Amino acid sequence: MTGTTETTETTETTETAEATDATGGTASGRTRRVRWAAGSAVALALLFAGAATVASARGEADPHPAASAARVPETDSADAGFARDMAVHHQQAVEMSFIVRDRTDDEDVRRLAYDIANTQANQRGMLLGWLDLWELPKAAPGQEPMAWMEAGRHAGHDMAGMPGMDGGGYEAHDGSLMPGMATRTELEQLRRADGEQAAVLYLQLMTDHHKGGVDMARGCADLCTVTVEKRLARGMVDGQRSELRAMAAMLSERGAAPRSGKAS
Repeated sequence: MTGTTETTETTETTETAEATDATGGTASGRTRRVRWAAGSAVALALLFAGAATVASARGEADPHPAASAARVPETDSADAGFARDMAVHHQQAVEMSFIVRDRTDDEDVRRLAYDIANTQANQRGMLLGWLDLWELPKAAPGQEPMAWMEAGRHAGHDMAGMPGMDGGGYEAHDGSLMPGMATRTELEQLRRADGEQAAVLYLQLMTDHHKGGVDMARGCADLCTVTVEKRLARGMVDGQRSELRAMAAMLSERGAAPRSGKAS
């Protein structure tokens, strides 16, 4: 098994290097691309490993299957809404991380982007796996993004301080469907940026993205009913707050700052 893996990795590395040589790529560029390709494989492995945990999303081990089945969330529940919306939210974080990989040589930013892409791809796989387990659609036609949080507000839960949740819900615009999501215009700016400009813009966009994500995860921690999903949401809050502090420091080191002073 080990021999097969080593042969496959050697072949992939050689093919990548040959393809890059043909286009005049540098040795360091080849190394970075091979590392990110390997990272993508790791992300997929983590995704499948995370999917193996979805059985617990029906509730903790229960000797009474009928009672357990009764706890499967409804399609308009906070549990299902959070799973759908955060899967979309995470997908954009992964997309932005892969964009900046190709736009800057700043290794600290690239390393952060690698970590974010791996973590959020894994979590996204878990969320989508739970929807499959619950036999619920991954998209809910006719249901607006963030409707589950708005429903929580109307039910008397305190949504104050969460973007767009103090009034009539989040207003989607220019492709930004949920709090913190970059617009189509901002994604295009990131694709066109180079070097330090790309690194700084990524940190600013991801800071906004994490702030929105933290607020959504806090909403699930309050409104969701499935224990394992609430636990994941709390972990997202802790993890993304830690990354917010790291990104603030990285922006300061580069003579920049977050685009807003709001803290999460």
